[in-house]
Amino acid sequence: MNQLDIERIVDEVIGTIHNTGEIPIGVSARHCHLNQPSLDILFGKGYELTKKKSLSQPGQFACEETVMIAGPRGSISNVRILGPLRSATQVEISQTDAFKIGAKPPIRQSGHIKSSSPVTIIGPKASLHLDEGLIIAQAHIHMAPKDAEHFNVQNGEVVEVAVESGPRPIKFSKTVIRVSEKYQLEMHIDTDEANAGSVKTGQSGKLIKQESRYG
Repeated sequence: MNQLDIERIVDEVIGTIHNTGEIPIGVSARHCHLNQPSLDILFGKGYELTKKKSLSQPGQFACEETVMIAGPRGSISNVRILGPLRSATQVEISQTDAFKIGAKPPIRQSGHIKSSSPVTIIGPKASLHLDEGLIIAQAHIHMAPKDAEHFNVQNGEVVEVAVESGPRPIKFSKTVIRVSEKYQLEMHIDTDEANAGSVKTGQSGKLIKQESRYG
C-alpha cells in the first residue's frame, strides 16, 4: 500500500466520522512530559529518549523510558514518558493516582501548570522535585481547523460528548476544544473517566455544543 492509498483511506474514515457527527476517543494513561534540563537530571547529560511507538497525534510518541513519581503518601512506578521534549516538565495522572500518592492536583489543560501541585520524579540517575507540574488533564478534543469548521466550534470552546455505544452510556461535560493544524481529530479522557463509562480507545462519542468556555 503506497502513501496515496493510505491518505485516501484516512480521508474516507474522517469523512465517515464527519457524516455521523462522532468523535473518536483515546484513553490516556498516566504519563510524563519532560524538558531538556529535566531529562539531563533524571537520565544523565546527553541522554536521548527512545521511541517505543507513535501516538495518534502527529509527531507525538511514547518512549521506552519510564520514571517513578512520588507524593506525600506514596509512589507510582513505570510512568511512561511521552515525546518529544517540551518547554516545561509536567506529569498527568488520574484522581485515583492522586489518592494513591497523597496529592491534590488541579484539573487543568495540558501545559497549564502554573500553581499546580508539586511532585517528585525519580529517574535512573537522580530525582527531581517540582514545586508545580502535577495535574489531572481536563477532558479535551484535538481537532484541525477543518474539523472545527465542520463541527462549528472554536478553540477553547466547551462542549459535551455523549458516549452511548458501550454498556454504560455516559456524558462528558466541560470537554475543551483544542484546535491546531498539528492535530488529528480525537477526544482524550483519562483512565478514571474511561472506567466510569466502560469506554475503550477506539469508541466514539457525539459532540453536543454548549454556550460556555473553560477558563
